[in-house]
Amino acid sequence: MNRRTFLQAALAAPLPLAAQTAESRAPRNIRITGVEVIVTNPEQSPMGNYVLVKIVTNQPGLIGWGDATCTGSDLAVAKMLEEHLAPGLIGQNPLQSEMLWKRIFYLPYYRSGSVHMSAVSGVDMALWDIKGKVAGLPVYELLGGKVRDSLLTYWSTGGRDFKQVEDGVRRFMSEGYKVVKVQVSAPGMEGGYAVPPTEKQRAAIQAAYEKGMPPDEVWEPESYVRILPRLFEHLRKTLGEDIGLLHDVHERITANQAVALAKTLEPYRLFFLEDLLPPENLDTFRLIRQQASTPLAMGEVYVGAWEGHSLVTEHLIDYVRHDLAHCGGITTGKKVAIAAEPYGILTAWHGPGNISPITHFANCHVSLSVPNFGIQEESRGWGPKVREVFSDFPAVKDGYVTIGDKPGLGVEVNESAARKYPYVRRLRPAIRRQDGTPWPY
Repeated sequence: MNRRTFLQAALAAPLPLAAQTAESRAPRNIRITGVEVIVTNPEQSPMGNYVLVKIVTNQPGLIGWGDATCTGSDLAVAKMLEEHLAPGLIGQNPLQSEMLWKRIFYLPYYRSGSVHMSAVSGVDMALWDIKGKVAGLPVYELLGGKVRDSLLTYWSTGGRDFKQVEDGVRRFMSEGYKVVKVQVSAPGMEGGYAVPPTEKQRAAIQAAYEKGMPPDEVWEPESYVRILPRLFEHLRKTLGEDIGLLHDVHERITANQAVALAKTLEPYRLFFLEDLLPPENLDTFRLIRQQASTPLAMGEVYVGAWEGHSLVTEHLIDYVRHDLAHCGGITTGKKVAIAAEPYGILTAWHGPGNISPITHFANCHVSLSVPNFGIQEESRGWGPKVREVFSDFPAVKDGYVTIGDKPGLGVEVNESAARKYPYVRRLRPAIRRQDGTPWPY
C-alpha cells in the first residue's frame, strides 16, 4: 500500500449507511481513517499558498477541515503532516482532541517550531470541526457559548507618504471602521512592511520570484523610528481623536529604539503598538513598560501557548496576538485566553490574508467565546478563485465581524477547485541592513 492510499483509506472503508447501527455511530466508536493534505494557491499569488488538512472518519460524510498554512514553509508543513503526524492519528477517536493534541505534539520528540506547530494547528482545527459536526453545534458553543454577538475588527492601510495613509484611513472610516492599522514608508527605503514598494523594488521582487529565490530588501530602522511619530502627529491633526489607530513594527527595530518609540508615541494614544521586538528580546518589555504607557500587543510569531507567558504574568503587554494557524490551533487559543484573563490582558488574534478562511473562522469561534476579547484582525480581500475553493467567509460590516451558526467551524472546502490551483513557490523576503547584516522580517 503506497503512502497516498494509506493516508486516504488507512484502516478500513466506512460501513455503508444502511449497514450502520446506533452503536456503530456512537461517538466512542468514531475513528480517524485518513488524513489528507492539499496545498493550494487559488490566486497564484506570492503569499497565497494554503496548507489544508482534511481528516476523514469511518462515518460517511463526517470529515473535518483545518488550516496548517505557514507562509514560507508550506511544503515542509505538508510533509510533516503526511509523513510524521498522520500515522499517529489513524485509528484514533477524533473527539479526543485534547489527547490527540498532546499525542502529535510529543510524537516527533524534537517538538515545537513553526513547521511542527502549524501542522498541529491544522489537525486541531479539523478535530474541533468534527466535534462540532457530531454535536450539531458551532464550535463556539463547545467552547462555552457566545459572550458577544460580533467582534470589533480592523483593516490595514499603508502609503509611501502621510497623505496616502490619511486617505486610506478616511476610506475605512467612511465604511464604518472604528480602528485602522497604519503603515508608512521610511525615508530612503525602496520597500517596507505593508507599504507599497517602489517600481525598482517591485521589479527586483519579480526578478527574484522568476529565479525561485527570496527577494532581497534593505531596511534601516533609524529613519523609520524618526518618521513614525510624525505620521501619528499628522493623523491626529487631520483625523481627530475618535478613530482608533494601531501600528505594526514587525520586530524591525532594536531594543533601545523600541523603548524610545513607545515613549515618543504616547501623546497620540494608539489603540496598540504591535510586535515591537522579536521573541528573542522579550526581557526588554520590562524596560518599555517602566517608561511608557503606550498599549502593547505581542505574539503573532509565537509557536505555542508557553511563549511570552512572562509578558502576561508580569503585565508587560495589553493584548496577546497568537496566530491560531501556528501556535496549536483552537485548543491553544482557548488556553492562552484563559491564562491572560486574570491579568486583564485581551486577545487580538493574528488574522492576515495569507492564512486561509478556515483559520479566520477558528479565530472568530475562540473570540466569540472568551470574556477577555479585545479586537479581531480580519481579512476581507478574498478574490473570486478563493471564494471558489471555500464555502463561506466571516462577514464584515461597520467595523465588526460575524460568523454563522453552522455546526463545526462553518466552512467547507471544494476539493476539486482547490486542486486546480497548485502550489506556487514564492519565498518571503530576506531583509538586511545596508551593510548586509540579516534583519528580522
